[in-house]
Amino acid sequence: MLLELEDVRVHYGKVEALKGVSLQVDEGEIVTLVGGNGAGKTTTLKTISGLRPVTSGSVRFDDRPISGLAPYRIVRLGLCQSPEGRGVFPGMTVMENLEMGAYARSGRGRPALRPDLERVFGLFPRLAERRNQAGGTLSGGEQQMLAIGRALMARPRMVLLDEPSMGLATMLVTQIFDILAEINRQGTTLLLVEQNAAQALRLAHRAYVLETGRVVRSAAAADLLDDESVKSAYLGGDVEAGVGEGDGDAEGGGDGDPSASSVP
Repeated sequence: MLLELEDVRVHYGKVEALKGVSLQVDEGEIVTLVGGNGAGKTTTLKTISGLRPVTSGSVRFDDRPISGLAPYRIVRLGLCQSPEGRGVFPGMTVMENLEMGAYARSGRGRPALRPDLERVFGLFPRLAERRNQAGGTLSGGEQQMLAIGRALMARPRMVLLDEPSMGLATMLVTQIFDILAEINRQGTTLLLVEQNAAQALRLAHRAYVLETGRVVRSAAAADLLDDESVKSAYLGGDVEAGVGEGDGDAEGGGDGDPSASSVP
């Protein structure tokens, strides 16, 4: 397996946000975390990325313990995050934002980055058109493309995605999910947190259901998509699409975690 969490517990002060979470992601998979607000989904991603300390338990990536490593060292191992809220650098151009994605790499001069830029621009032609435009002036959909593209610039084996469809119109959500499927086909493993649970389950191979910081169920994504209890709990309004109107920058509090703010 590529990623393994075993009995991971995480606290915010005296509040226990993760209560013994265990999960696995195999290389080449798309796995999604399903759960309501406050379930611990965003905290799980932040913990994997090294942005939240582990109280107990272990996180392993490629059979190597990564609990306690600095986030930039985790990035160097091939594990990157596209954060909730996108976290683009507003005063920097699209090109500069993308170059920042390669900051932790040893070779990051423009000639070395050319193949990575070509990949990102192939996936997101709109970014190529906007390469000299400031990140803060992009639309919400373009900023989401930039956040994902920036993560890919680190040449990751695995990308963590936190709410990639938040605030986007239905057409853009479909486009983003089509691109995520293509990124996976190109060989990148994905772990996805997504408010549109139905869309996420259609994309994913497997899924874990989190409730108040615990994994209460895991199964093939298709099985959960057809499960009546899952439908009633998580898929009620988004079985067909379930996304907001317009291409705005609406940014909620993730899964209700005490520090679920954007992470640049």
